[in-house]
Amino acid sequence: MHRDTQILEAGYPRPSTPGAFVPPVQFASTFTAPGDPAEHAYTYGRVHNPTWVAWEAALGVLDGGEAVAFASGMAATAALFGVTLKPGDVVVMPDDSYYLARVVASTWLATIGVTARFAPTAHDGQREALDGATLLWIETPSNPRLDVCDIERLARAAHERGVLVAVDNTTATGYLQQPLALGADYVVASDTKALTGHSDLVLGHVTAATAERAAALRTWRTQQGAIPGPMETWLAHRSVATLPLRLSRQCASAMEIAWLLSTSDAVDAVLYPGLRSHPAHAIAARQMRAFGPIVSFDLGTRARAEAFLGALTVVREATSFGGIHSTAERRARWGGDAIGEGFIRFSAGCESVEDLLADVQRGLRAL
Repeated sequence: MHRDTQILEAGYPRPSTPGAFVPPVQFASTFTAPGDPAEHAYTYGRVHNPTWVAWEAALGVLDGGEAVAFASGMAATAALFGVTLKPGDVVVMPDDSYYLARVVASTWLATIGVTARFAPTAHDGQREALDGATLLWIETPSNPRLDVCDIERLARAAHERGVLVAVDNTTATGYLQQPLALGADYVVASDTKALTGHSDLVLGHVTAATAERAAALRTWRTQQGAIPGPMETWLAHRSVATLPLRLSRQCASAMEIAWLLSTSDAVDAVLYPGLRSHPAHAIAARQMRAFGPIVSFDLGTRARAEAFLGALTVVREATSFGGIHSTAERRARWGGDAIGEGFIRFSAGCESVEDLLADVQRGLRAL
C-alpha cells in the first residue's frame, strides 16, 4: 500500500468495519473500572484516552515507531530531556536549533546538573562534540536558517560512542523525513506546525524506536500531566490525513518562491535546501522526500524587511509556520537567533502559487 494511503487510513477503523468512518472524540476524566485496574484499558483521564490512542497510531505510521502525544512541542521536548538525562550527563545541542529548546537546555537542565554543549548543524558540526555525551539532539533543517546535517552519519557516530540520538523533525515532518529509519532513537516534533497545518491547535509528540522507550515517555506524561486535550487530538488526527496533499503543494510552491528570490538583485541571500546553491543540498536530497514549506532569505536591513512585509496582500505577517495560509515575518524581532535584522522566514501555504509569486514580487518592488 502506498504510504500516502497508509497515512490517510492510520488510526481509523478498517474499511470493512461497520459504523462511522471517523472515531468519535472521547471527553472523559473518569472511566468505570471496577476491580483490578490492570483489567481495564481506560481508568483515568490523565493516564489514557481512546482519542489519544487513535492519534498516536497515526503518528506511529507517519514516523515508523511508537508515538506518545503531548500538550505542545515544548512539553514533548521537556519529556524527552526528562527520560534521557540525569545529573552529570551531557547533551549536545545545535547552536541554531529552536530558541526555546536551547533556553531549556541552558537553564532548567543546567539547574539539575546537566551540561549542554552547543555546536553548528551545518557540516555535521555536532559530530566533534560527542565524546562523553549522553544525548545528541539534532534539528534538520534547522529553524530558521534551514541548515542541514546528515542524520545517518551523526547517528552512527553517536551510537559508536554510546550516545542516544533525538531528532527535532518539526520543519520536515515525518512525511518528508524519517529519522528513525536513518538511525535515530527518538523523533520529537511540534505538531502545531505543518503536521496538522491549520493554525488552530497546539500539540507535540515524541516517537520512540522501541516500546520500552515509549513506555518511559508515557510514564513521564502521566506523572508530569503534560497531556493533550481530546478535542485538539481529534482535530489533529482529522488534519493529518491531508498532510501528503497539503505538504506536497506547499513544498512545490516554496521551491518556486525560492527560485524567484534567488534571481532577484534585491535579495542578499536565499536559504532553501532545495536550491542547488544550498551547501547541503545533496544531503537534503538524499534524506528528504521534498525540501519543506519554509524559505528563509535576507533583505539586509530591518527597514527593507518591513517594507517587503508591508507590501504583501496575500501572505500574512505572523509567527509560526507550516499552515495552509502563507505567513512571513522578520524573524529577528524576537531575538535569540544568530540572524540579521533583515532576515525573513517565509512559510508557503496552499494558495495558488501564481498568487504567492505575485505577492512576493509585490513585496520586492516595494524595495
